[in-house]
Amino acid sequence: MLSDFKIYSADAFWRQILSELGATVSDKEDSTFLNFDALNIPLPARPITIKTEIQKAIDSNIQLLHKILGKKVQLPYVQAQIIILLYKSGGMSAADLRNALGYSPNATTHAVDTAIYQLRKTFGRAFINNVNGIYKIGQL
Repeated sequence: MLSDFKIYSADAFWRQILSELGATVSDKEDSTFLNFDALNIPLPARPITIKTEIQKAIDSNIQLLHKILGKKVQLPYVQAQIIILLYKSGGMSAADLRNALGYSPNATTHAVDTAIYQLRKTFGRAFINNVNGIYKIGQL
């Protein structure tokens, strides 16, 4: 039910429930994970209510993407996540970015590099900058 979601919760009870619903769950606060505790879901909560509230929070990320880009666009998931992660964090190393996207920091995959290349191709070379090994959002 929640297999595509990465969620943080400080509460062991909620982590167990979210895990049973299929989410990737963390007990360490991470800006790349949805903060479940901040959703303030009233109890008792049915699984569909939990999923609806999580989806509303995800939709707010889509609105943030539109704000960053100044227009509505549809991007592949990895590209959209890169933009949101770099915007929210202020910048990330390649290893941190791969890790945030679910890859091992030491992975030899070029998926992130390819996504950044495609974003630069779409929005211009200055859109994503690499300064001293840290990727940052530049200008459109």
